[in-house]
Amino acid sequence: MSALRQDIAELVAQDGPITLETYMTLALSHPSKGYYMTRDPFGAGGDFITAPEISQMFGELIGLWAQEAWRAAQSPSPLRLVELGPGRGTLMGDALRVARIAPEFLSALDVHLVETSPLLEARQRQTLVNAPASVSWSADVARVPDGPAIIIANEFFDALPVRHFVQTERGWSERLVGLDDSGALAFGVGEGVEPDLTVAAQEGSIIEIGAIGARIMGDIAARLVAQGGALLVIDYGYTQTALGETLQAVSRHAYVDPLEAPGEADLTTHVDFAALARAAAAAGAKVQGPVTQGAFLRQLGVVERAEALKKRATTEQRAEIDIALARLIGAGDPKRDMGELFKVIAVTHPDMPLLPGFFQ
Repeated sequence: MSALRQDIAELVAQDGPITLETYMTLALSHPSKGYYMTRDPFGAGGDFITAPEISQMFGELIGLWAQEAWRAAQSPSPLRLVELGPGRGTLMGDALRVARIAPEFLSALDVHLVETSPLLEARQRQTLVNAPASVSWSADVARVPDGPAIIIANEFFDALPVRHFVQTERGWSERLVGLDDSGALAFGVGEGVEPDLTVAAQEGSIIEIGAIGARIMGDIAARLVAQGGALLVIDYGYTQTALGETLQAVSRHAYVDPLEAPGEADLTTHVDFAALARAAAAAGAKVQGPVTQGAFLRQLGVVERAEALKKRATTEQRAEIDIALARLIGAGDPKRDMGELFKVIAVTHPDMPLLPGFFQ
């Protein structure tokens, strides 16, 4: 039994079942035993691989997109270039490298990484030690200084805790984490009813609600409306709110029981892009997309970038570039290829024009 699992079991035994949102928060962000606080989970030697780790092309194109978004925002200076949940700092490193081709953009940048894990922050500092712009860190996007901002959120919203509600004969009741007869963590259903949920569904149906993600989106959208700029969200998810739950746990690139070893496996859910769009629109922002990651990257020129890299690559490197390209934009293997499963939206100041990647 993991140390955190024992702690959660004792908490439940003392105080009663906890919400899934609370369970995920503890499993991912416990100060000393949470998943992201105790390890670097990225890459082939970790638990999963994100797009920036697959190929430099991803971060380079995001960097070029940020330059175009800056110009569309009338080239403000300073510009807060912000990344939420920046992993190892790979995406930002690639984005800042291509910023060198636009000196006026680079000179405007004030880079901020929003990271809650001291371990990952240390890794990001190593990655960006020679960055061509000043870089600052904070644990909350609300601490980023005021001003126009371009904000990047790649695989950020999927890691935010959610709540589950189950349709019972009484109505929608919250799904809880409690203890079974053997003392193991187990899912159950609370006795109360959520009066604000009025969706019609068969008994036993589950609905997944990302209240934390919607709140963060609303706050960021309000900032963009008041101060200018754009948010780019790239994540795996679905475009229309629907019944069902998508909670999954991953360890060493394999799916595991989400209650088995809290703190030792990544917990994520698929992002409800429609819910994020509603939160952004409610704050007065403009929403562009969603489009698939494959369509977005193709429009930004990923195929052409791959061909350019291959011209000065070895035979082995060319094969690796082809494999990376297929993973980024393909749809043949849903367990590996990101092209269709991952979606992209931009949330902008209402006066911003349509941005690259979202042209019809």
